[in-house]
Amino acid sequence: MKQFETLAITDPKKLIFGTTPHPLSFSNGMVIGGGTVYPEINFTLPPMDITKDTFKEVLSQYRQMVTGVLERARSLYVPGVVVEVELLPQTTMEPNWGVEITRQTVEIMREFENKHSLKSLLRITPNDIREMSRPPMMREGELYHNMLETFRNCALAGADMLAIESTGGKEVHDDALLNADLSSILVILGVMGVRDMRHLWLDITRIARETGTIPSGDSACGFGNTAMVLAEKGYIPRTFAAVVRVATVIRSLVAFEAGAVGPSKDCAYEGPYLKAITGYSISMEGRSAAVAHLSPLGNIAAAAADLWSNESVQNLKLLAEHAPIVSMEQLAYDCRLFNTAISHGPEDALHLRDLHVESDSPLDPQAYVLRPDIVVEIASEILKAPNHFTRTKQAARTGIRVLKDAIDKGKVKVSPRELPWLDRMEQETEELPDDVEKAWAAVRDRLDLDKIRLQDYDLS
Repeated sequence: MKQFETLAITDPKKLIFGTTPHPLSFSNGMVIGGGTVYPEINFTLPPMDITKDTFKEVLSQYRQMVTGVLERARSLYVPGVVVEVELLPQTTMEPNWGVEITRQTVEIMREFENKHSLKSLLRITPNDIREMSRPPMMREGELYHNMLETFRNCALAGADMLAIESTGGKEVHDDALLNADLSSILVILGVMGVRDMRHLWLDITRIARETGTIPSGDSACGFGNTAMVLAEKGYIPRTFAAVVRVATVIRSLVAFEAGAVGPSKDCAYEGPYLKAITGYSISMEGRSAAVAHLSPLGNIAAAAADLWSNESVQNLKLLAEHAPIVSMEQLAYDCRLFNTAISHGPEDALHLRDLHVESDSPLDPQAYVLRPDIVVEIASEILKAPNHFTRTKQAARTGIRVLKDAIDKGKVKVSPRELPWLDRMEQETEELPDDVEKAWAAVRDRLDLDKIRLQDYDLS
């Protein structure tokens, strides 16, 4: 396990789209984080059953989507594209189905590269099907075995990068979110989430080494993005969701400690923190992801992006074309603007970045904590703590302090009714013990332990 003790990016001006200290080079000439922002297109099936009888239609849908988005990318002179296939639960539980989708996708991508010189890379993301059982079996059993088999065989079928949106701890995190129980959330993320990530990502990186693929990254989508969506609907305070966002950083960082080298997952809005700490490339989504979810982060999310993604979109017919093709066009134009700014020099690139930042950051605390200067400040404080759990606490503590300071100085809008939440969260964080066992004992009785296999998290 790697240890990150110092920031890879200490100057906020260096936390910018298209460039990172440790770019990732591929044999076809694409370099992620090496001065070009590439689109990462993600798509999924329309509503349909996935069965043995319908699988030919499933393959036909994927063939149409892959061919359509690559044709549009070629027409718009995109210099390269990353295709992400997020396998659905059924196509992860049946590894052969995931492999067939991967193999077909790779064949089409290689055909476009050979015929049209369109460079492309495939990120394959099996579904975390462990949560399909109750309580989830996180370290063993048929579902875990099938998920790892899907990783391995999709890698052998030609995938370039491996990723996942893992869910360790989500069994009880959703309830803690709805109860706005920050103490429990910090333990779930900083203990349960971290321990699950370590176990899972050591397996993923081992498979990547054995198959010659890239272990890219994970996402706290099921935690931070769930908080964001709940805040958008008014179920929890936006300040609360902002603090949860920064608290997810340490959990996602474990993938890099276990050997991931980027780019992180698109739905990991904690990506700028990961980039500042590790120096590895990140994928981000913002306004381009409105087809999948709403957010207050549409522009600021692009500030440090090395890949720019649409999150995911169903293969439905719109007025112009099928939705994946429309998303491809939107991503292509955004990336064209990023890359034009880069080509004009550092000052123009920085100016474009700052316009993205300033258009969002004063309007929502969730956007404010993604400002490059704030990311570097909080990330630096995180690394001063000695272990994963205290780093998770430190993230929350610093996030609360930063937001209080910003509100006092009029730098970010926050509803008056949310102001008391910052004091409440600060008190909860300070009262929670630093010792893992004592912290677990402090929150254990508030969690539904019937939802958890405690042995999978090394908990009593």
